[in-house]
Amino acid sequence: PRPGVPAAARRRHVRRRTLGAMARRPRLVVPGCAHLLLQRGLSAQPVFVDDTDRQQYLDALFEAMRARAVVLHAYALRDDGVQLLLRPPSEEALSLAMQAVGRRYVAAFNRRHGRSGTLWDGRFRAGVVQDGDALLQALCLVDAAPAGGTLVPGTQAKTWSSAAHRLGLRADPLVSDPPEYWRLGNTPFEREAAYGRLLAHGLDAAASRRIEHAAANGWAIGSPQFLAEIAQRLGRPVRPRGRGRPPRALPRDKSRD
Repeated sequence: PRPGVPAAARRRHVRRRTLGAMARRPRLVVPGCAHLLLQRGLSAQPVFVDDTDRQQYLDALFEAMRARAVVLHAYALRDDGVQLLLRPPSEEALSLAMQAVGRRYVAAFNRRHGRSGTLWDGRFRAGVVQDGDALLQALCLVDAAPAGGTLVPGTQAKTWSSAAHRLGLRADPLVSDPPEYWRLGNTPFEREAAYGRLLAHGLDAAASRRIEHAAANGWAIGSPQFLAEIAQRLGRPVRPRGRGRPPRALPRDKSRD
């Protein structure tokens, strides 16, 4: 048996992957749009043991994003997984970049901790995010993720997320600020202060659940008009269908013909 992964956990992982492969939808990727990406550890096991692991992951992420020209707006490293907000230039760039990150980081993690086998709970999940308010909400969600949803003054520099970059605490070469951040103020101080207030306030629980649920299930995140436009563009559903069967059509009254 593989060290570090209980046999029961491996069986559950194989069963989930088998069932998922039978009913798996193609991943929803829209080139040029932002995507909220979620990836968790197998059976909620830690994917980062210490800060050396976290830095190795960021190094792998930096190289993969640069190689595939994927723009990274935000990242958050939690003990049991990662959240990324990124913008791929093509449909295949997202998958290829994350495959490169996985190969490099998992190999390094296994060597360092004397283990073997998979580290992640299946493939990553991602949802397309509309520019504007939805993207700003996703940005705040990711930046505050390691702190549990809100960041209080004085703790931002201690988190492994892109929050410290946007609050002026350190320059992060990984991160590219989206226009939504630049619109928060005319000067760096105004933008940092406005963004700090957003992080301190945090998203309401309903908004957080809605965004994370959409990303986890591969749906689009945004206004009804945005969802309709993406669905028409791709020719496929981009949000969950309503519960229950569609209403039956009424029988035609031939006497009126």
